[in-house]
Amino acid sequence: MDKSAMPTSFSNHLEWYSSKLKSVMSNKQSEGNGDDEDGIIYSYQNAFHGVAAQLTEEEAERLEEEHGIVSILPETKYQLHTTRSPMFLGLEPEESTSIWSQKLADHDVIVGVLDTGIWPESASFNDTGMTPVPAHWKGTCETGRGFQKHHCNRKIVGARVFYRGYEAATGKINEKTEYKSPRDQDGHGTHTAATVAGSPVHDANLLGYAYGTARGMAPGARIAAYKVCWTGGCFSSDILSAVDRAVADGVNVLSISLGGGVSSYSRDSLAIATFGAMEMGVFVSCSAGNGGPDPVSLTNVSPWITTVGASTMDRDFPANVKLGTGKTVSGVSLYEGQRFLMANKQYPLVYMGSNSSSPDPSSLCLEGTLDPHIVSGKIVICDRGISPRVQKGQVVKDAGGVGMILTNTVANGEELVADCHLLPAVAVGEMEGKAIKHYALTNRKATATLTFLGTRLGIRPSPVVAAFSSRGPNFLTLEILKPDVIAPGVNILAAWTGELGPSSLPTDHRRVKFNILSGTSMSCPHVSGIAALLKARHPEWSPAAVKSALMTTAYVHDNTHNPLKDASMAAPSNPYDHGAGHINPLRALDPGLIYDIEAQDYFEFLCTQKLTTMQLKVFGKYSNRSCHHTLASPGDLNYPAISVVFPEDTSISVLTLHRTVTNVGPPISNYHAVVSPFKGTTIKVDPESLNFTRKNQKLSYKITFTTKSPQTMPEFGGLVWKDGVHKVRSTIVITWLPPL
Repeated sequence: MDKSAMPTSFSNHLEWYSSKLKSVMSNKQSEGNGDDEDGIIYSYQNAFHGVAAQLTEEEAERLEEEHGIVSILPETKYQLHTTRSPMFLGLEPEESTSIWSQKLADHDVIVGVLDTGIWPESASFNDTGMTPVPAHWKGTCETGRGFQKHHCNRKIVGARVFYRGYEAATGKINEKTEYKSPRDQDGHGTHTAATVAGSPVHDANLLGYAYGTARGMAPGARIAAYKVCWTGGCFSSDILSAVDRAVADGVNVLSISLGGGVSSYSRDSLAIATFGAMEMGVFVSCSAGNGGPDPVSLTNVSPWITTVGASTMDRDFPANVKLGTGKTVSGVSLYEGQRFLMANKQYPLVYMGSNSSSPDPSSLCLEGTLDPHIVSGKIVICDRGISPRVQKGQVVKDAGGVGMILTNTVANGEELVADCHLLPAVAVGEMEGKAIKHYALTNRKATATLTFLGTRLGIRPSPVVAAFSSRGPNFLTLEILKPDVIAPGVNILAAWTGELGPSSLPTDHRRVKFNILSGTSMSCPHVSGIAALLKARHPEWSPAAVKSALMTTAYVHDNTHNPLKDASMAAPSNPYDHGAGHINPLRALDPGLIYDIEAQDYFEFLCTQKLTTMQLKVFGKYSNRSCHHTLASPGDLNYPAISVVFPEDTSISVLTLHRTVTNVGPPISNYHAVVSPFKGTTIKVDPESLNFTRKNQKLSYKITFTTKSPQTMPEFGGLVWKDGVHKVRSTIVITWLPPL
C-alpha cells in the first residue's frame, strides 16, 4: 500500500488498512466475525507497507480499484527445499525425471568420512528404500559404548574407531566422558557425513532458522564413518590407519575435513596415505583450512588431493542493532530463545576496550575480564578473536549482561558468520563495529537494542569467497595451483549430535537435530558428495578425471554476473582464493574433455620435486615405482589448472608446457582454443584446434609463454577449449620470480 496516500483522518496505518478492507468486504462476513472483522492476519511496516488478509476473489478485485492500493498478491505456496546447498548447486530434483534418478548407480558409491564419528539416530541416516549393501563392501561396524551392530544400516554401512596413536600420545581415553566407539559426541562428523550423503529430511531447521528439506549432495550414496578425532585432537598415525583401512574396505571417495601445517611431500602423512588411496582409484577431497584471508595459509596441497575452499550461499540470517542515535546497523545471528530484548526499548551499551581499533582482554570478553557492576543489565560490545565467538556471549551472560554485539576486527573484515548464541547477540562487520565502539566510548549514555529477522534467501552477490577460507599460493610447488575449487562452507545446516548443544559449549543445554556450521570442513563434504555422484554416473573415471570435471566446469562469476568477490575485502577474488572457481555439479557431469592423470604421472611429478631416493620410496614402494623422467618440469603434470613460473634467471623468457585431453563427450567433437590476454606475456597454443573422432581418444597440445614485460605481481587468466556445447576452462597463473 502507498503509505503517503493515507488520509489525515486516520490516526495510524492499521486503522486505515482496516477501513479499506471493511469497505470492500461483503456484509455477511463482517457480521459473523466479531473483533476479527477486518480479516487482517499480518500488518507490515518495516520492509514494506501493507497487510495480509483473507479476502474472496471479488473482494480482492474491488480492493484493487481503491486509491492507495499499490498491488495485491495472491498467497503462493513455496516449496521448501533444503537447507539450501543442493538447490544452490542446482541439484534439487524438481521432478523425478531429474538427472540423479535416471540411474540408481549412486547407490553403489561408498564415501568414507574421516572425522569425529557419527550419530546414527539422526534422521539423515535413515535407510528406508535403500538397496542391500553392495557385495564389494568389505567394511564392518565396530562396536563399543553407545554403538552396536544395529546402529549400522544400508546408509551407514561401516563405522570404525582409530585411537591407538591418540592414546599413545595423550594417555588412555576416559571412557566415562568420551565414547570410545564410533558414536559422535562432537557433532562435526555427523554434520560432514550428512552433508555428503544424508537422506532427505523434511522440516529440518535450527531453532526455526534455515527451515526446509535437508539432504546430502548424494542422498543415494552410502557412508562409512572412520573416527580419527578425539577430544584432544586427531593424530596422524590414526589418520593413516583409517585411510589404509578405508581403501581396503572398498570406499570410492574419501572425505577428510581436517589438516595440519604444510610440510614437504615425504613428511606429510596425509599426502602419503592419500597417494596410496589414489593409486587404488579412490577420490580424495580435503578442506583447504580456515587460515584465511592470510596468503599461503593452505593445507592439503598435494596434486592428487582435491583441495576445497569455502564460499557463501544466497542465504543469510539477518539481525539488526538499533542504536540510541536512531541509526540501524545490519548484522547476522542465529539467536532464538526466551531472552528477547524489546524492539522499542533501548538498553545501555558498554565497550570495555580502551579504543575502537585495538582489542585487549576485556574488549575480547575473555573469561573473567568483565566486571558485573559495570556490565549488568547492559548490551556489551565484544571484539572477535582468541576465544570462540559463542563463548564470549556466555561470559557476557555470566556477568549479567543482557545482550552482545560481536564486532569484527581487521582479521575478519566485513565477513559475518551467524552463531547460535546463548543470549541475544548480533555479529557486525569491522567498519560498523568501529563506529558502534566509538559511539559507546564517547557517549556516556550510549544505548542500543537488538532485533532478529530470521532467514532470508536470494542474497546478492553470492557466492562470495569466505574470508576464513585458506589462500594460496602453494609455496610447496608453485606450479600446482591451490585451492582446486570452492564450495558452500558458510552457514551450512546439517545433522547434529544429541550429546552437545548447537554452540558446542558445555553450558549450552539446548538439544537440536540439526546445526548450522561454517568452515572449509563444511565445503569439503559438498565436493565429496558431488564426486560420489560423478563416480556413480561415470564409474570408469579415475580420481583425476573426476577432479578435472569439477575444475574445468567451475564458474568464476556470481549471481550478479560479476567476477567472484572476496569477503575479506570488497575486491574480486583471484585463483589463489577460489582456485578454478565454484563447483557446478550439473556441468561437471558432462565436461566434454578431461585432463587425466595416472598414479605413475603423479610419481613422475614427485621425481621433479628434489626428493631423495629414500623419500621417493615412501610413495613408490607399494607399486615398485621408479622415475622415468617423463616430465621436463612440475608444470608439465597434466593438471587441469596451468601455473607457469618464470625462474629468477631472466635469460629464460620462453616456457612451454604440455597437456593431454581425453574426449568424454560425443565421439566426433571439434574444439578450438581461446586464451585471455596477458600484460606480461604472449601465449601460443599449438595446435589451436583439436579434432576428435572417437570417444576416450586422447589428443595433446602445448602452450608456450613468451615474456614481453615481466610483472612484479602474478597475472591471472584462462584457456578455454570450446566445441559449441562444452567450455573446458583451465585457469592460468603466471608468476615471475624476482630476479637474483
